[in-house]
Amino acid sequence: MSATRVPPGPAGRRTVTRRDFLRTGALAGAGLVIAFRIPLADAVAEAAAALEPNAWLQVAPDGAVTVWIGRTEMGQGVRTALPMIVAEELDADWADVRFEQAIPAERYGDMSTGGSTSIREMYAPLRTAGAQARAMLIAAAAAEWRVDAAACRAERGAVVHAASGRRLAYGALAERAAALPVPADAPLKDPQAFRLIGTSPARLDGPAKVDGSAVFGLDVRVPGMLYGAVARCPVFGGKAAGFDEAAARALPGVRHVVPVATGVAVVGDSLAAARRGLAALQVTWDEGPLASLDSAAMWAKLAERAAAPGAVVEKRGDGEAALAGAARTVEAVYRAPLVAHATMETRNCTARVTADACEIWVGSQNATGVQATAARLTGLPKEKVVVHLVYLGGGFGRGSEQDFVVEAVEAARAAGAPVKIVWTREDDLRHDFYRPPAYHVLRAGLDATGRPTAWFHRMATQSILARLAPRAVREGIDPTSTDVAANLPYAFPHFQVELALHDTGVPVGWWRSVSASQNAFATECFLDEVAAAAGRDPLALRRELLADKPRHRAVLELAAAKAGWGTPLPARRGRGLAVVESFGSFVAQVAEVTVAADGGVRVDRVVCAVDCGQLVHPDFVVAQMESGIVYGLSATVLGEITLGRGRVLQGNFDDYPIVRLDRCPAIEVHLAPSGEAHGGIGEVGLPPIAPAVVNAVAAATGKRVRRLPVRAEDLR
Repeated sequence: MSATRVPPGPAGRRTVTRRDFLRTGALAGAGLVIAFRIPLADAVAEAAAALEPNAWLQVAPDGAVTVWIGRTEMGQGVRTALPMIVAEELDADWADVRFEQAIPAERYGDMSTGGSTSIREMYAPLRTAGAQARAMLIAAAAAEWRVDAAACRAERGAVVHAASGRRLAYGALAERAAALPVPADAPLKDPQAFRLIGTSPARLDGPAKVDGSAVFGLDVRVPGMLYGAVARCPVFGGKAAGFDEAAARALPGVRHVVPVATGVAVVGDSLAAARRGLAALQVTWDEGPLASLDSAAMWAKLAERAAAPGAVVEKRGDGEAALAGAARTVEAVYRAPLVAHATMETRNCTARVTADACEIWVGSQNATGVQATAARLTGLPKEKVVVHLVYLGGGFGRGSEQDFVVEAVEAARAAGAPVKIVWTREDDLRHDFYRPPAYHVLRAGLDATGRPTAWFHRMATQSILARLAPRAVREGIDPTSTDVAANLPYAFPHFQVELALHDTGVPVGWWRSVSASQNAFATECFLDEVAAAAGRDPLALRRELLADKPRHRAVLELAAAKAGWGTPLPARRGRGLAVVESFGSFVAQVAEVTVAADGGVRVDRVVCAVDCGQLVHPDFVVAQMESGIVYGLSATVLGEITLGRGRVLQGNFDDYPIVRLDRCPAIEVHLAPSGEAHGGIGEVGLPPIAPAVVNAVAAATGKRVRRLPVRAEDLR
């Protein structure tokens, strides 16, 4: 029977597919728990009757349209938006559409979810999948009626013969269509004819999340499952020098003590037993060379690195000469700290390892990576590793890492039973892959009329790719470190951006919007300083410098107009704005803030305008903007990871707070679809919020904040 709860489709119906049949046979042969059992005769009959023209789509004889999802659902809506793309081209009845989560296999390619790429990468393949099936169904109906296919059309789950009015549902045509060749060049619909894309139907995964049947990683239960907790060195890079295994094993419910790559795991009958065993281990740590690292030393090293030339990332004109000859120069240093992901669901993974197979249940942003990691650890071929992607309670980049997967696989292999590793909140905050710290040195030159002529930006930060893909770091440049800074849209005649990389020793990784968050904070705030030095309104200066950037200007002007830019505000209340291009989308935000006499900052209102090209599901775009704003606001006014004696000093939400309802501003989102190519949406709402808030603080108080998070003591 089911190893996890398998939620039904939106209408409570779950069809058995040829892929299910093949998967059942393969997994049963490998000795692994299967998702469900099906009658053999029914499976064979369905395999012959269903239409599966490609890896992504099946039309069943009962009319159900199933779309396989090759991305992770972590709240952003891919289990609805991706089926919408298929259903649009297929002309399916939306009520008949279902989804199934794909498992990593060659036919699905790379199953990683990040960089706001799900729609951008899958839009064309899924449109093609739907168009192929539509063409085959029309051809099948035409053959049935012995008419020209050109005289037939698809319409809401059926093929209609225009002249006679005859109509056949897709289910009735599925078997005949399945026998036809798959067309290589099925025509796509004119976007002007879209009836589903651009609308906001209810989420297909909504009912399961409401009734509790949706399975997240923490919900997974496997027969015979044990629980694991891991002791990890509190200092980055440290390792266990010794531990009292006997004391842990003597406790009731403790089954195994297992050294793993990240520390020492205790496996027990319950999570409580495993954690009691963990406390009894009394691990002695070899803390390694970073045992004295603290935040002050980290920032001193970054400042030292920023004082020396970096690798030139982008250059036009002669910035050095322009700055030397400027009538006025403006200089500033900005700092963006380490921050943690702090996802709603803490890290967890369940694994079963046998001599000839491995099965994993996990909420991961990188299912392909999970499969490869498990294959490497077990020595099994990848096809013997089955990864079940479950719902992920927040990813933000943290879900793409493999450390928690390694722990589960190593513990399960040693235990000879399924093991579920569960992290505490303290584990999550103290053993994260943090957003890199960034130290920004900026200079600008103005001519005698106050016109900006030169821009210089040197950032000292830590490379993410140096750990994950070191070959991608060439000549001192990690391209993921320079987004927004290197492609700054403003028309400066002289422009230079440098990158000075420094390894702090802190593990760093993808954090929602990657370098766009740190770099937008520095560049958009410094541009306001340039505007002040020139005696210019920040909006007017941006409009002038974006004269040849219509998409930037469009969202900037929309947000400013909706926010009432330039209208009076009460004392100690101010507006600030920022406009950022990232991940192929354009977002402008205006923040209104109130600064109390004691320096406390309250963000009252945020107005956001976004152009992400062609809209698929507008409500999802709005939701992602709101989510990005709130997540980014936490890092703007509250969040910072600090270090002492090589340790992360924060451990839970009491000392690493996030924005809650009482601090959440009123948020307005205005869509400005341009019809251009798809941009990303999951990350792009975040980068403008920090500079918009900080610029608003300056407008309210006249004081410039150049480090995050915004502190009351800086404003008293």
